[in-house]
Amino acid sequence: MQTMKTTGKKNVAPKRATHQIRIIGGQWKRSVLTVIEAEGLRPTPDRVRETAFNWLNHLFDAYWAQRQCLDLFAGSGALGFEAASRGAQSVTMVENHTQAYQQLAEVKSKLGAEQCQLLRSDAQKATAQLITQGKQYDLIFLDPPFGKDWLHKMLPFCLTLLQPKGVLYVEAEFALNPEADDAHMQELLRGWQVLRADKAGSVYFHLLQRSNLAHETHEIEA
Repeated sequence: MQTMKTTGKKNVAPKRATHQIRIIGGQWKRSVLTVIEAEGLRPTPDRVRETAFNWLNHLFDAYWAQRQCLDLFAGSGALGFEAASRGAQSVTMVENHTQAYQQLAEVKSKLGAEQCQLLRSDAQKATAQLITQGKQYDLIFLDPPFGKDWLHKMLPFCLTLLQPKGVLYVEAEFALNPEADDAHMQELLRGWQVLRADKAGSVYFHLLQRSNLAHETHEIEA
């Protein structure tokens, strides 16, 4: 009976895997973004980004020059750098994961993306701070880790941070359906209207705006 030989070498922990995605439009088109392997980090696929930015180009008449953007749960930076590549005036990118934040800083330096501001922070703390500072944005990206009820936590913040005619991009593991006969869904979408929605694989993606009621309430409170 043959016995297996041992090499005497210590077991070495495998390196964290990485993969790459590309910016799909604008001045940095085809630039590569390296994506680290980290829990909850789920870069928006090319197909989804292409569709979403086609929607946004239509809404903005392809005019990005004065757009102020906020990328919550920035992760790989795929959404925020895509907006900057297309000419957004500023993109604030919020990320709490150490390695992901460092990767964002490296990409910002590589691209010379001076219009991108990086915030190392928990998303809830960052949004509370931005609200205190009176910040508002034309476009907010909300692509949180799935399965942790982040939309319920973050949508009220986004309602305050969004310009009255601004747009909120949302990814989720379920469809945001305002016609659903579900109390939780109705509460989730209170103050919002869904402009566009689609699905790719297990990812549902949407464009939202303030509902007329939310806009009227905002003006009254102001």
